[in-house]
Amino acid sequence: MKLSNHKITRNSDKILIVDDDPSLLRLLSIRLSAAGYNVESAANAKIALGTLQNFIPQVVISDLRMDGMDGMALFEQIRVQHPNIPVVIMTAHGTIPDAISATKQGVFSFLTKPFESQELLDTVEKAIRLQPSSAEETCETELWRNNIISRSTVMTSLLQQAKQVANSDFSVLIHSQSGTGKELLAKAIHQASNRKDKIFTAINCAAIPEQLLESELFGHIKGAFTGAERNHQGLFQATDGGTLFLDEIGDMPLNFQVKLLRVLQEREIRPVGSTQAVKVDVRIISATHVNLTKAIKSGIFREDLYYRLNVVELELPTLMQRREDIPLLVQYFLNQAVERSNVPIKSISQEAMELLISAPWPGNIRQLQNVIEQSIALSTESVISANLVKNALRDDSTQLPSFQQARDHFERDYLSKLLKITAGNVSQAARIAQRNRTEFYKLLNRHHLVAESYREE
Repeated sequence: MKLSNHKITRNSDKILIVDDDPSLLRLLSIRLSAAGYNVESAANAKIALGTLQNFIPQVVISDLRMDGMDGMALFEQIRVQHPNIPVVIMTAHGTIPDAISATKQGVFSFLTKPFESQELLDTVEKAIRLQPSSAEETCETELWRNNIISRSTVMTSLLQQAKQVANSDFSVLIHSQSGTGKELLAKAIHQASNRKDKIFTAINCAAIPEQLLESELFGHIKGAFTGAERNHQGLFQATDGGTLFLDEIGDMPLNFQVKLLRVLQEREIRPVGSTQAVKVDVRIISATHVNLTKAIKSGIFREDLYYRLNVVELELPTLMQRREDIPLLVQYFLNQAVERSNVPIKSISQEAMELLISAPWPGNIRQLQNVIEQSIALSTESVISANLVKNALRDDSTQLPSFQQARDHFERDYLSKLLKITAGNVSQAARIAQRNRTEFYKLLNRHHLVAESYREE
């Protein structure tokens, strides 16, 4: 059996082999050790369960027919104690019904003896690639970022940068698409900083009307406006000594940007209706999905505020850029569902996991969580099937669009309707929309709408 075409780079990946045939057990151990794996062997299922107390493998390979506890009984025990470890079943008595039964119950793969070395190695490699890291690795994760589930190199690099800047008081700007976990990264930076014992406060700048944003951030005094029946402490004061996370900073109203810039420069706020300034000590982390450089050129974001916020910029990758994290995230969401909803322990089939890894994920981690929760809710078996995942990926009815997506959809439909009504007359359409022609043309260009095509109609 030739193994030379298999790269020997697996010395950190652990394999547990269980078989009551001593010669086969030794042969498989030699084959996998030669491929670079850290291998432990057990002559029966009881020994295997004892080994699992202090040796947590990435994959378990077990014979089906063994004296005492057989391979499927061992699998059930492993699933209860270590639900994220994939189990590969071997048998010399392999039949199609056996394979179907085993895979339906959650076994990762089914190998019929005799099998080629390359088939074994390919199966093991696929199991490691499609499954989360071992519990040992997870436990070694640093506490400051223990809510960020990742083993990808791109995230490792980003987290190294985040930790490096955490102890400074420099403002940090996180740029990424919606649903990627911007607030989690901001919290991790706070936890790694010398402000970790103080408060962390998050606010979505796009979710609060402009007239309320100043009061929410700076506070107000009694009688400052109608309805101000008592003094109200703003988030800057409430977060004094800690970290304030300003999400969707790119959607902050232009008029308010001047006031925020003054606070960042002077390090003091003035509550609405007050004549007294109050000193504040707050570290600012902001985030946006908007291209702020383009927003500055368009005149909707202040350049001086941009440089105040963007002392350090961190680019949070999309889920597509960190696909190797999908198995980890899937297992995390499965475990969460079991704890939160008291549903029976669920596993996910190999085909379903492959679908999840290859999906486009426009909604990033938030969409992945939605797909897993929907699949769990509709699953009548202990194993989530590929069909359930396919249906969840196709069904967007449970996913609300982001504010930006909804606004873009409305603008595109509104502009198209105006052009249809006016037969492509831009001047007339701009008057109906109460916009000047230059601004109206910019809107058309933004949505790739050509007035001439409506004139032809």
